[in-house]
Amino acid sequence: MSKRDYYEVLGVDKNASKDEVKKAYRKLARKYHPDVNKEADASDKFKEATEAFEVLSDPQKKAQYDQFGHTDPNQGFGGGDFGGGGFGDIFDMFFGGGGRRNPNAPRQGSDLQYTMSVSFEDAVFGKEVEIEIPKEEECKTCHGSGAKKGTSPETCSHCGGSGQLNVEQNTPFGRVVNRRVCHHCQGTGKFIKEKCNDCRGAGKVKVNKKINIKVPAGIDDGQQLRVSGHGEPGVNGGPAGDLYVVFHVKPHEFFERHGDDIYCEMPLTFTQAALGDEIEVPTLTGKVKLKVPAGTQTGTSFRLKGKGVPNVRGYGQGDQHVKVRVITPKKLSDEQRDLLRKLAELSGNDMPDEQNESIFAKVKRAFKG
Repeated sequence: MSKRDYYEVLGVDKNASKDEVKKAYRKLARKYHPDVNKEADASDKFKEATEAFEVLSDPQKKAQYDQFGHTDPNQGFGGGDFGGGGFGDIFDMFFGGGGRRNPNAPRQGSDLQYTMSVSFEDAVFGKEVEIEIPKEEECKTCHGSGAKKGTSPETCSHCGGSGQLNVEQNTPFGRVVNRRVCHHCQGTGKFIKEKCNDCRGAGKVKVNKKINIKVPAGIDDGQQLRVSGHGEPGVNGGPAGDLYVVFHVKPHEFFERHGDDIYCEMPLTFTQAALGDEIEVPTLTGKVKLKVPAGTQTGTSFRLKGKGVPNVRGYGQGDQHVKVRVITPKKLSDEQRDLLRKLAELSGNDMPDEQNESIFAKVKRAFKG
């Protein structure tokens, strides 16, 4: 049976970055690792994903794979399975298996992701908050060994502690011996006879961990923050993974944000727009005066420089854009009606249609805030 395309195995496209390849592999490794997945085909899927990752994460191997696929250009034939072995196992046999990853080597723990909802104001100005995340930690009873208190893991009698088994098979090169991960100990080289009562042999326990997170000033919706070392614990003494906090910024009733700039809408009466006026405008840091020239049309936008959102990376500050909207009052006195009719006669234009005044309510609330 021919091998599947490595990009298909990891679920990434050919333009995927090294980090995207690594992320896709970690996801599959967590899902199909023999230690956590006992399905019949889990081990094969884990090996398939590992093989794909080892090729696509190496620039030279990736370039060769993109050009020749599973075909080895130095041998002149495809990389199909030979009695279940494949080139990797055959080369391991001839060259001592130096390319195989040591199953007992330290490995970094898995990364975690946490979605945090923050208010519009907290995203703009920043804030320090405490969050609680579910994660795995080393079992304090057995100190990560998985063995019952007072006992220790024993050396696997099937592989002698190497974590690998020698399997003989027939190939086009003759009868060879391939090295396989020991399925009795899943490559750890150890066997736990009496399991820890608290972690049941896993060496890890689920806990709710409280962590202080500093929300960066200027963070935007969908952006994330990496908190180093707060992911899952490492394996065999390896470093812990990282925690990625993804921010969801709640919308504001009065302001809208686009990048580092914010936008708002202010109402103007007909006389203010026609004669000009100085109005107060709410900003993120308080009220400011805005001069509206005479003859301003509805939809005109004014810029308040530096009144936007601070850039999250420290590159200055955005602006605030104020769009004015001329509102026609719904209730007029007889005198006001007469004056408007006279104005219409003088200007030769029909009076504008009435518009709703809901924007006034939003502005009032913004001033109160």
